[in-house]
Amino acid sequence: MRFSTLVLPFFFSLASARLFTVTNACPFTIWPGRTRVDDKTNWLKDNWAAGRIWARRGCNFANSQGPESCVTGGCVGGLNCTESGSPPITLAEWTLSPTDDHDDYYDVSVLDGFDLPVRITPSAQCAVAECAVDLVANCPQPLRVPTDQNQPAQGCTTSCFANLDGNPGNSSNCCTGQFSTPESCPSNNIAFIDYFRGSCPTAYAWTFDGSNRDIIKNCAGTNKADYTVTFCPPAQ
Repeated sequence: MRFSTLVLPFFFSLASARLFTVTNACPFTIWPGRTRVDDKTNWLKDNWAAGRIWARRGCNFANSQGPESCVTGGCVGGLNCTESGSPPITLAEWTLSPTDDHDDYYDVSVLDGFDLPVRITPSAQCAVAECAVDLVANCPQPLRVPTDQNQPAQGCTTSCFANLDGNPGNSSNCCTGQFSTPESCPSNNIAFIDYFRGSCPTAYAWTFDGSNRDIIKNCAGTNKADYTVTFCPPAQ
């Protein structure tokens, strides 16, 4: 199989460049999407602190500059996203340290659903983060995108985005409203979360997974690690 690779250099004003290499191991074209989490702008500027990368596919930017420009992962801004992609998407996420005395933190998230397998590999001897299996093929019918079984499945959304309980502003599936704390929104009350965790146990799948060090990986700032993001990664 022939892989295609895109190298994205990002800079800190007080540190050397970090290289993010996006490798497409899928048998089709993808358009990497990227946004800063701190101000929702494109990453191609200095001094970003936190951001995410995802894959878009089936894109046509000639007729639309919105989320509908791609079959999955489309965003406001068209080719150059100004906001994160539309669910369902698998997200590779980072918060990077600009200094040696703090750590980088990174994860693969399925909080916005799943469209493609993803693996994050640091250049340093730090942990790999991944959801490297296909969750679309056996996606539970209520989460399937599109819901029409006469069309091929493109993604697997979450119970929150599928609006299974009909009130996303006050939902035990979304951890919102009266369910907005870890105590009132335990993960075992979220519909179908076991489907995601069963195949990708170290993916970010619950709103409050941020304190789970099996899910949020860290790499010492002294490493000044570069990162490779592989979509449809080969089995290891």
